[in-house]
Amino acid sequence: MVNSGVMPFPGFADRLADVRRCIADARARGGHGQAVRLIAVTKTHGPEAVELAYSHGIADVGENKVQEAQQKMAAVAVPVRWHLIGHLQRNKVKFTAPFALVHGVDSRRLAEELDAFARKRGVVADVLMQVNVSGESTKGGLAPAEWAGEAAHWKGLTGLAVRGVMTMAPFGAPEATLRAVFAGARAARDTLRQSGHPAEELSMGMTEDFPVAVEEGATMVRLGTALFGARENT
Repeated sequence: MVNSGVMPFPGFADRLADVRRCIADARARGGHGQAVRLIAVTKTHGPEAVELAYSHGIADVGENKVQEAQQKMAAVAVPVRWHLIGHLQRNKVKFTAPFALVHGVDSRRLAEELDAFARKRGVVADVLMQVNVSGESTKGGLAPAEWAGEAAHWKGLTGLAVRGVMTMAPFGAPEATLRAVFAGARAARDTLRQSGHPAEELSMGMTEDFPVAVEEGATMVRLGTALFGARENT
């Protein structure tokens, strides 16, 4: 919680201005011409982080965990779009209705659960296919060899609109590796398009690598520390 009389996240406005400049410069260098949506990652922060982001023109908020997101949704009145960006367990699918976009759909079984839940409600849910370009065992996502087959299968899931892909690059990787991972995500999006999906989005890039991600075509970057500062260990 925020202490009374204390401004939360000092320096936020300056950090946000720096982030926006970095995104604009990276767009110009990359030459893909895409619009870039900034998603403020508010995990481990309170509702005041959501309200602060919205007051500075950020309408998209990312949460890693369903339960934490639910608590914040109940505590804020500002009309942000909620993004579920973390790993989603299948038994939590029933709580995804308030989310504008589910980023981390990393398996066929999860896609089928989300499809069934959406059809039960009579809606079409917007999702992203999570891909694992680098092959890291610590990261979820579909491997390159699975993309075409899953793209074809997911086309039959009428409760889902697959809007693109999400990926994460290895932490601390050299620039060449980052570019290879992000280029792989573009290839995955192309695969989705070839199967008839309305795949426009590339959700990739976090605090440590978002300028390279934007250069490589990211349409969404997920930033926490770059906006709110380093989290204190408590």
